[in-house]
Amino acid sequence: MSDLLIQSCEEPVRIILQKALNGERISEKEALVLFKDAELASLSYVADTIRKRLNGNVLYFVKNYHIEPTNRCIHNCKFCSFSERISRTGWSFSFDEMMEMVRQLKADITELHIVGGVNPKYDLDFFCRLLEQIKKEKPEIHIKAFTAVELDYIITQSGLSFEEGLKRLIVSGLDSIPGGGAEIFNPEIRKQICSSKTGAEDWLKIHEIAHQCGIPSNATMLYGFFETYEDRVDHLSQLRKLQDKTKGFNAFIPLKFKNKNNEFSHVPELSVVEEMKNYAISRIFLDNIQHLKVYWPMTGLENSRMSLHFGVDDFDGTIDDSTRIYEMAGSIENPTLNSVEIEKIALEEGLQAVERDGAYNEL
Repeated sequence: MSDLLIQSCEEPVRIILQKALNGERISEKEALVLFKDAELASLSYVADTIRKRLNGNVLYFVKNYHIEPTNRCIHNCKFCSFSERISRTGWSFSFDEMMEMVRQLKADITELHIVGGVNPKYDLDFFCRLLEQIKKEKPEIHIKAFTAVELDYIITQSGLSFEEGLKRLIVSGLDSIPGGGAEIFNPEIRKQICSSKTGAEDWLKIHEIAHQCGIPSNATMLYGFFETYEDRVDHLSQLRKLQDKTKGFNAFIPLKFKNKNNEFSHVPELSVVEEMKNYAISRIFLDNIQHLKVYWPMTGLENSRMSLHFGVDDFDGTIDDSTRIYEMAGSIENPTLNSVEIEKIALEEGLQAVERDGAYNEL
């Protein structure tokens, strides 16, 4: 039946999908053909087959907690629902307040995710002290912290090079960096949605240097504004090229634009069909990034479950109601799951849930 799905496709699509099934790399031009002409069922089959080839019948998850130091930010990204500028509710946690959050962590939390706005109140010395203290109190915890946008600001302000700044953070306790701030790499679109933010060239440079320093990272793509399929493929291609060079990306996370409470509220959100298509083609195209993650607090549980049939093998984590970034954009309120709930979701979707740590070691 599954072979019939491929055989029934129009010839250009069939040839490309068969190529992917054979383990061959597809080109940017071929990815565009899939975006424009491939049917969802055939994309699901091929992406799911590749997922099994890379990761077996496993759904990974991590027991994690988010600290979002501040929503006061020097940037004015028009898609943002998190910033004090939009929400009218601002916070900037002190060193002691953040350390108290760390002390209150449940004993089984293995990953701490630290991401927030770019606030001049916090400099490189502040964050190095914070990482050092966290490691003193929780030496086994994996610290995944600071988007390339945050790193760009705090390292540049310190007067150090990206390499020097990253090495200071690594010595202080940084284990990996998340993939936020990539948005979409097309410079013309960036001018319209996040004109003051770190550009694509520096985003890629910071991740490349981090990989060279031994720090893995994730990668994201924020899509669903008015970018074209060509823009998405170009974004994926630049990530794939960097991964060929460094092999430092752990996971890719597609993030669909949410239109609540921001300056682009007039832009309709993409359909679920487009969302699933994007997951599947990302899995097919990014043949050198092992994990495809759905960030369920943003995607919602129903669509997150659906994505597990479009190449996704990572469900992120338990979260424990510790993030507000996408809740403020109209996603899940009070996001939290426990391991039993994730295991149940995996089982119901025909998968086996496997707990991992921040470096994708199975626990």
